[in-house]
Amino acid sequence: MKKLFVIFLLIFGILLFPVHGFAEPETDPDSFDMAVVNDIMKNTDVFNLKAKAVILMDAKTGMFLYEKNSEERYPIASITKIMTSIIVMDHIKEGKLKYDDKVKVSEYAYSMGGSQVYLEPGEEFTVMEMMEAVEIHSANDAAVALAEKVAGSEAAFVLLMNNRAKAMGLKDTNFKDCTGLTDEGHYSTAKDIALFSAELVNKYPEILDITTIQYKEFRPGEDHIDMWNRNRLIWFYNGANGLKTGFTTAAGYCLVGSAKRDDFQLISVVLGEPNNNTRFAETAKILDYGFYNFESIDIIKKSDTIKSIEVKKGVSDQVD
Repeated sequence: MKKLFVIFLLIFGILLFPVHGFAEPETDPDSFDMAVVNDIMKNTDVFNLKAKAVILMDAKTGMFLYEKNSEERYPIASITKIMTSIIVMDHIKEGKLKYDDKVKVSEYAYSMGGSQVYLEPGEEFTVMEMMEAVEIHSANDAAVALAEKVAGSEAAFVLLMNNRAKAMGLKDTNFKDCTGLTDEGHYSTAKDIALFSAELVNKYPEILDITTIQYKEFRPGEDHIDMWNRNRLIWFYNGANGLKTGFTTAAGYCLVGSAKRDDFQLISVVLGEPNNNTRFAETAKILDYGFYNFESIDIIKKSDTIKSIEVKKGVSDQVD
């Protein structure tokens, strides 16, 4: 099995290079230190962030509250999987797919590198189990398996992703795969990402029941995979409910953060951060900026009728 083979390579590498012991490499995208995060937050000016691109949006109104290079195109790594999730949820809503439908693993899905739950060819899991693997563990093999279930092939699924982006008016977004493993020609902007993230959160709020899971076993039993949520924001930030991390060498450390306090749902995006701790610290800083400086108030309800409006120095005193 691929999992056992990877474990063998890790053990072999440790035996060859014992001087490094079990230390976690600095390039590990999951390396996290809360003390460092707190220190960065304390010493960071929200208007002088290290991220290449940043945006903060009120998910309810679509109003942008903070922007930095928000319309510049960048590779987005696993942030891609937000659109992957939208397509899957669209098919569930349309009755073309059910959470308890079985998804069979292909050789191609098995071949995926990067983050994975070590699916084996021929294994079957439910759509919900695969969705959990994607949202919690950012599993590339599960994302591809879902894509093949929905559209028959990853290529056909990517066409659905690009058509969906086009229908939303996202002119600076292009997908080459459903995982974000491809860098060349696969891009988006902080603004576009915020828009399709809001689409997922607003249209399918039930996705937040998955994105807030801190830990879950995949394939429970002797051969299980421990899925610890890679989005550390949900572990320490008040109101955090998602959404997705991303990392490749080209994209840097990326994060779509989402948090809700009372009825105020914010979505933040940071792209091209220098390390894992900084992406979480700056995301928390941006969200703090939003919650401390803005609030969501319903001035008038959609169902209310305005009978007349007073007009000063007009032809008439009021307009009905």
